[in-house]
Amino acid sequence: MSLPFKIALRYLKSKKAHNAVNIISIISICGVVVTTAALVCVLSVFNGFRGVIETRLSRLDPQVAITPTVGKTMADCDSVIGAVAGINGVAMAMPVIEDQALAIYADYQMPVRIKGVPVNYHEINAIDSTIIDGNYALKDDVSSFAVVGVGPAINLHLRADGLRMLQFYAPRRQGRVNIANPIDAFVNDSLFVSAIFQVQQNSYDQDLIFVPIDFARNLFDYDTQASQVELKLMPGADEKAVIGQLQQVLGPGYQVKDRLMQQAESFRLVNVEKWVTFLLLAFIMIIATFNIISTLSLLIIEKDESIATFQKLGATRRQITRIFVTEGWLITMLGAVLGIVLGLLLCLGQQTFGWLKLSADPNVLIVSAYPVRVVWTDILIVLLLVAAIGFVTSLVTSTIMRRRLR
Repeated sequence: MSLPFKIALRYLKSKKAHNAVNIISIISICGVVVTTAALVCVLSVFNGFRGVIETRLSRLDPQVAITPTVGKTMADCDSVIGAVAGINGVAMAMPVIEDQALAIYADYQMPVRIKGVPVNYHEINAIDSTIIDGNYALKDDVSSFAVVGVGPAINLHLRADGLRMLQFYAPRRQGRVNIANPIDAFVNDSLFVSAIFQVQQNSYDQDLIFVPIDFARNLFDYDTQASQVELKLMPGADEKAVIGQLQQVLGPGYQVKDRLMQQAESFRLVNVEKWVTFLLLAFIMIIATFNIISTLSLLIIEKDESIATFQKLGATRRQITRIFVTEGWLITMLGAVLGIVLGLLLCLGQQTFGWLKLSADPNVLIVSAYPVRVVWTDILIVLLLVAAIGFVTSLVTSTIMRRRLR
């Protein structure tokens, strides 16, 4: 332990001659502690929300999705399925058709998003576990059915009772429009409703309806095309390795996406909010460190006699400067360590007891309390931020000391 460090540590622990210096020192440390704890808690809450989104998305998003790079459909999805079927790790591949249509039920109507899928689509994701009314089915021996999101069900005032058919209208993709008979410009078809699902996520619940893929191809005038091919991987398969093989086999004409890539916009929004909040709190922390500079300035004035004594004993200007620079580092890092410990304790308490509740109806929320997930890389980033601020503080302190020792 060097002599400047020992003296700086003694100055930190000892009572100052003036109460004002003591008070400002305590305020300086508390300012760093509070802002550091706030950074840890806020970043952990955003991580918690990201974890909630990942959990909810995994129920309906496929493990891997293949989409065309150009256009909204791939010309021959059977060839794509054949190409990926032989790749090690792929358990199942299914084509889907997705497009917009108008849904009409009794006297109600709304634009909806139609997703045509194979009848065994529930084997590739957990759609059958999201049913809140009726029983999941797309076909039986007699009829075909629609599985409707809770949003269209509410807006169209329908239930999964099979008493009335849900009608769909989609514009014809080919041919001319007959102005004398404009209804002929639309393809019309209808289905009974077998079930209503709810994922508690707006992108799915708001307007999505699942129908058999042959129904969707007829409605949108497709034959072998598909909007995307969805894959289920074998248990234990290396997802990144499989995606790399798929991209290599399919070439640049196709995009291969995992679940995070499929919902890139949702995660990008959470990340933007997270780091904007981080920057705001970092700015507050920078302002709080001005108290540290004030503390050191007062301490330098108070220790004038000690500085003169050090000089008479042969201490160099550099050694004396290092004492007060180290003092600034000690105040900054002490506040950082205490702040991180406090932040981690608050996060642990929120995880265990759920102190802070979300201000909305618990019956319509995915979680009732703010979710928290501590990521150690965030803790490291907070430490680096505090260290950087401490470095700036030490530069300012060094400048003050050089001027004073002239």
